[in-house]
Amino acid sequence: MPETKAQPRRREPQRTCVGCREVQGKRTLMRVVRGPDGIQVDPSGKLPGRGAYLHDTRSCWEKALKGSLTRALRAELDDAARAALIEYMMKLSDEQNG
Repeated sequence: MPETKAQPRRREPQRTCVGCREVQGKRTLMRVVRGPDGIQVDPSGKLPGRGAYLHDTRSCWEKALKGSLTRALRAELDDAARAALIEYMMKLSDEQNG
């Protein structure tokens, strides 16, 4: 039988949390996107637009909503988008999973 070569493992892209500035794998962070439909949480990570990444912890979201998220997305949050993001943040835990 012919030998098969083992496929090299693909490296996971690294992203920086805009809340705490910690670098982790892209799949471990939550993406927020500024797209054609406005600013929203992107759980699939596939929506078109400019994205920013956050841990799924309330502390990172609180820091990001103070200003670093708007800088990363290069857009101001309107009242509806801010309310939607705060509502999402309130569902998160206080402690980091990673």
